Amino acid sequence: MRMDWPVQEGVFELGDLALRKGGTLPGARIVWKAHGTLSPARDNLVLYPTSYGAQHPDLEWLIARDGVLDPTRWCVVIPNMFAGGLSSSPSNTPSWPRLVTAWDNVGAQRRLLAEVFGVTRVHAVYGWSMGAQQAYHWAAAFPDAVSRIVVNCGSARTAVHNRVFLKGMMAVLEAAPEYDGTALFSAQPAAALRAFGRLYAGWALSQDFYRAGLHLSALKAPDLDTFLRTDWEERFARRAAADLLAQMRTWDAGDIADDPRYGGDLARALAAIEARVLLMPSATDLYFRVADNEAELQHLRHGTLTPIPSIWGHRAGNPMANAEDAAFLRHHVRAFLEA
Repeated sequence: MRMDWPVQEGVFELGDLALRKGGTLPGARIVWKAHGTLSPARDNLVLYPTSYGAQHPDLEWLIARDGVLDPTRWCVVIPNMFAGGLSSSPSNTPSWPRLVTAWDNVGAQRRLLAEVFGVTRVHAVYGWSMGAQQAYHWAAAFPDAVSRIVVNCGSARTAVHNRVFLKGMMAVLEAAPEYDGTALFSAQPAAALRAFGRLYAGWALSQDFYRAGLHLSALKAPDLDTFLRTDWEERFARRAAADLLAQMRTWDAGDIADDPRYGGDLARALAAIEARVLLMPSATDLYFRVADNEAELQHLRHGTLTPIPSIWGHRAGNPMANAEDAAFLRHHVRAFLEA
């Protein structure tokens, strides 16, 4: 991608980070990248947290003059989520704790913005999937520090059906003979990762997507087995199994109401959000259902629900290979950020 705008990147050292659910993340660090220029008033920063298994290069495709996030208008900062393989992760940090939460991620990100960028209030947090969960956590954790959030294929609390998927996927990794029973692996569990990728493919894309044969026509695979190997097995084989497991535990624990202020009351946590909220579920997402966002909407002070009319399932929210959904996303997100 050609970038004719300023780009910065760095590593933010947090020191030993006390965790929400107990324990410490030793020598915690966030690897980050920023596109664009911060305004003199420091009021144009858009935070773009990463999603499950993703690192910032995987998500930069939508940052462009004519893209979803315009770096000539916004200063777009991408903090890599813990356990993604760049920021502190099981693959680069000894003695990994059992659980690092979304709350831990957003607290660290707030320090990054304050100490590196001098920003205490963000124009927006834009996120897809686990990035959307972090956007929701930002709005609940720091109600006076966020003007707006875009929740693209995400939810305020991981739904029970979503957790059933996650627990099944975690069980695949935990059943590997290389697993140490706590958090790490003695070696990459190749057979388990192959199964992991193939199972994941049945959830990330909808039944309608496969019925239409888009796994062959749109994604250029000659047959189903090739598609499963190149699009899913090889994708997850690039990541450390311990990182994948740790991030799934973060996803499973996602809950903006899990805070003393809210006492587990989701309606109360949603009602406390002062930011404007754009909810953009995919019409055919199997993880983060439109119905989940509909239930959240009734408790939000300033919420708008705009489902993506797509058969691409969860991937409709990250439509790198799907021009129609990308155009839909671009139109609605750019209008929301400017409003």
